[in-house]
Parts: sequence; C-alpha cells; structure tokens
Amino acid sequence: MIQPQSQNSITYRNIIHLSHVIDIDIPQWSGDPTVEFETVAELNNDGYYLRRFSLGEHSATHINAPNSFHSYSMGIDEYPAQSLIVPAVVIDIRQATALNSDYALTIADVVAWEEQYGEILPGCVVILNTGWQKKWFDKSAFLNHDAQGIAHFPGFGSDATQFLLNERQIAGVGIDTHGVDPGQDNSFATNRLVLEKPRIVLENLTNLDQLPPKGTTLAIAPLRLRGGSGSPVGVLALVP
Repeated sequence: MIQPQSQNSITYRNIIHLSHVIDIDIPQWSGDPTVEFETVAELNNDGYYLRRFSLGEHSATHINAPNSFHSYSMGIDEYPAQSLIVPAVVIDIRQATALNSDYALTIADVVAWEEQYGEILPGCVVILNTGWQKKWFDKSAFLNHDAQGIAHFPGFGSDATQFLLNERQIAGVGIDTHGVDPGQDNSFATNRLVLEKPRIVLENLTNLDQLPPKGTTLAIAPLRLRGGSGSPVGVLALVP
C-alpha cells in the first residue's frame, strides 16, 4: 500500500498513474510517427544500458499545446509550472457511451453532475470517463474506424465546452479516448476552443475508474520540447 503523502496540509492516500505505458504497438492516428526504441548502449559492452526513443508529439497519453491549432500561440515548453498542478473533477458518461460510441457531452450532463456534486469550481480540469481506456490494448476497437475510415469514439460537445469555459472558467479538459473531440468531429472544435484560451487538453488518459468525482489534484509533467505542438505526458492523480 502507498504510504500517505502530505502536501499543503492535505494527505493523499492514493497516488495514481493516469498515463499509459508507452510501447511500440499503442493505438495511434493514421500517419502519426511510429513508436521506436533503439538500444545504443548495453551493459555487457558499454558498462551501462541506454536506448534512443522516437514518437510523435501527440502519441500515447499526451497534452496538446495551443500552437497545434493556433499558429500565433505558445508551444508546450511555455506552460507555467503552476498551471500544471490543478484540481480535477470527473464526469462519468460510461452508460451513455455504452449505447452510443459517438456520444458527446452536453450541458445537461454537466448540470446533472453539478446537481449531485456541486457546481464545478473555476480552475478545474474536467475529465470525461467514457470507459474507452478498457479498449486500449485493441487498436481497432479503440479508434473504432468504420468502412469509410471515420473514427467513432465519444468526446466533449462544443456547446458543453463553451459552457465550461465561459460559465465555469475551467482550466482545461481531459479524456480516456484519443481525442477530447468526438471521433467524427474533424473540426477539432473542443481542442480549438480550449487551446485558444490557452488552457489544458489531455488525451489518452487511463485509470479514470479509480478517481472520485471531485477532490483529485493532477500533477502534469510534459516534456518541455521547444516550440512543441504537444508532448507525451506523465499525469499523476493525487487523491485525498
């Protein structure tokens, strides 16, 4: 069992990885760079073990940077450190997505959550638990392409995103699918809305079923790639 950790007088009894392990066969968008590992030093020959790795900036569990959709905006290296430690709430839409793989979060979903748990406070990252994390090891099911090559997975509806940004002043959004936008939305509406602010977009999260609806703090650690459009990211959930 993890020993309780204390920070700012809060005791965290669970610290949970929200990032998938990076491997060569993870689900990826068509056209993304493949994940590659190459051994460049070995213990028996060199006295130490070292590998080189390569993958796209939007592969695995990752964070998108504003310049990925807005050329005038900042890269991943420019996020202030204090913006990457944030409270989070989790909205569970697994019942809806079990019936409709194209389900998009609505304002009514947000209001229903708030009726049970209280109004979402400013500065929170809103995470959607769609249940898609269970499909991670089946690339076909995770991306769920139809015969025309269109992906089908759930995400944030643009109306709900605008409501959360404008009426709740959220710090960002996160999801367990390959995109905060539903798979059919090739306009990337939620990405564009959130990153224009600019705020946080996290994709391909995991272990969301271990989080409570409210009370979690996220510690988000991207690689500070100069001018990067995004980065694979380590995300820890600190659960009191």
